[in-house]
Amino acid sequence: MAKKLTQLGQNIRQPASPDEAVLEAVPNPHPDADYVVRFTAPEVTTLCPITGQPDFAHFVIDYVPGKALVESKSLKLFLTSFRNVGGFHEECTIKIAKRIAAAIKPKYIRIAGYWYPRGGMPIDIFWQTGKLPSGVWLPDTGVSSYRGRG
Repeated sequence: MAKKLTQLGQNIRQPASPDEAVLEAVPNPHPDADYVVRFTAPEVTTLCPITGQPDFAHFVIDYVPGKALVESKSLKLFLTSFRNVGGFHEECTIKIAKRIAAAIKPKYIRIAGYWYPRGGMPIDIFWQTGKLPSGVWLPDTGVSSYRGRG
């Protein structure tokens, strides 16, 4: 974490793939307090690995930081690096979750990936690790179940 940030404030080329993307961390300014950080990414896109057609998802990422926070520009670049890569919903969601967890080592993290219908059926993927500290309020993700034109 002591290394210099390489993306914030720089004109950075969009990573060609998630493997090329760099997730950066910054020091937590309040390591003595337990609190939730939420990122909402309502326009994550990837490609179906079979048809090559675009898939769309709404992600909600909640975490309780330890010593580090995710630097938001690097997270945006990482998420958009899935845009031209084929992957099943489960593969993409868990890859995102594990990369973030590895980059910042949070006390707790929960990822909710709400994928829009493919073949008429939405697929929602949820992953979490760590233990939510006592007394920390974790709000609902705020994303309703898909109801179509209902």
